[in-house]
Amino acid sequence: MIIVRETEMADLPCVKALWADGDVMKFVGFPDGLKQTDEQMEKWVERISASRPQRNHYSVFEDGRYCGESFYSIDADTLSASVDIKLFAFARGRGIATKALSHAIRQAFENGAEKVWVDPDPDNIKAIALYERLGFVRKPMPDYLAEDGSTSIYMELCEK
Repeated sequence: MIIVRETEMADLPCVKALWADGDVMKFVGFPDGLKQTDEQMEKWVERISASRPQRNHYSVFEDGRYCGESFYSIDADTLSASVDIKLFAFARGRGIATKALSHAIRQAFENGAEKVWVDPDPDNIKAIALYERLGFVRKPMPDYLAEDGSTSIYMELCEK
């Protein structure tokens, strides 16, 4: 059974391990993983908790085993929300990402987003395929998101 729920302090060792995994983080610019202290993780989850429902982070479990995370963050000016999913290798290709990301998308729409977007690395073929299955379409990168030298793909999904 797949469970997606708001991340809590007790989940921080799992999130910390996920972020430290280079295989998980390579497509977001951390091929050796992102190393965080316990204090940094606690401050991060406190910021997330204080900004709900405009932003939320979810921990994903299958049969009680931590698999990864999903996330959304709504920009109040544009009413668009960035969404994200990261899973350990053992959890990929089994429908877990679809359920976890769909949950984050639903929550973003329920909390005021008019569209959600992702900006996957062009080499992350599996992520792009997931986003396309969920209905995301490629569009030009909005000026307010464009970064100098960014090679990311911009994809968005509007509320139905």
